[in-house]
Amino acid sequence: MAILVKIGDAAIENDQAGPPPQPAKSVSIKLNARKTLDGNLIIFDHADIDIVIMEKGKKVVSFTKDLMNDYAYGAQNRLFSYLGKKGVISMDSVQGGNIYGSMEAKFVENENASKYAILNIHQFINEERPYFDFVSAYLDSDEKQKVEPDDLRSTDLGDVPHADTKGSLRPNYVKDPYGLSMLYKI
Repeated sequence: MAILVKIGDAAIENDQAGPPPQPAKSVSIKLNARKTLDGNLIIFDHADIDIVIMEKGKKVVSFTKDLMNDYAYGAQNRLFSYLGKKGVISMDSVQGGNIYGSMEAKFVENENASKYAILNIHQFINEERPYFDFVSAYLDSDEKQKVEPDDLRSTDLGDVPHADTKGSLRPNYVKDPYGLSMLYKI
């Protein structure tokens, strides 16, 4: 924040006329979001949860994408902790929603609270993005390793040596169910 010092009578007269208008700051962000018919904004960028900003209800609601699991609950917990630390929501209003797997919290009283929420949710998603990328790359490499294994983890059809007995089921060893016939001889 800049401090402006004015000295002299001319400066005081100019100051009484009012400060020069400041240009409004504009921030451009890119989100995968949709606006509903009733004016809510749904953000789909997070891998585990969908985030709804309800401007009329003055609250933020998060829903799980597919199933309720530890990952979705952890993401919701991190989201509302982040928004609470940034001062966008009041922490005492965080609660479970009326839909299974949802959480909600109320904005703090401010006319631009929904704009601050959008900006902070964008920052939260950008902080979580390395986690999404890691999980996606891990799943891709795991699938590739199963479909196209390297030479160390695979054998050709003729490479397994043959033996007379293999495995735990030997022929002619178990003659009856459970192999207990020798225990009950009379």
